[in-house]
Amino acid sequence: MAKDRFHNIVRNALEKDGWNITADPYEINVDDVDFEIDLAAEQLLGAEREGRKIAVEIKSFISPSNVSEFHTALGQFLNYRDALDKIEHDRLLYLAVRLPVYETFFQRKFIISAVEKYQLRLVIYDVEQEVISQWL
Repeated sequence: MAKDRFHNIVRNALEKDGWNITADPYEINVDDVDFEIDLAAEQLLGAEREGRKIAVEIKSFISPSNVSEFHTALGQFLNYRDALDKIEHDRLLYLAVRLPVYETFFQRKFIISAVEKYQLRLVIYDVEQEVISQWL
């Protein structure tokens, strides 16, 4: 699969935020179906505590239709989350979205409702500064 346009920026932002990238891409197989999530990462919480594990699917929303990209992103997110639940239920899945897209498109009532209904976890990233702006 081709990497998203902002793949390396999100990877750098996660590393700056204290995450250790453990897979790029994160390939999993569930019931004879292969999945390729953009990144897997772990973060140690303390010397004797177990670390947090995440998987991140990156979306740039640069096509002419944000709605079409959202359909694709939502479908991937739901499939990936179901797959992770079967093989690694302690790894949380996040959808990575650029800050300007979050501040505009993701503030529309229908999109807010869909994010809540399908319990999407979002990680908002700043392309210019290569940092994570927000975890939702």
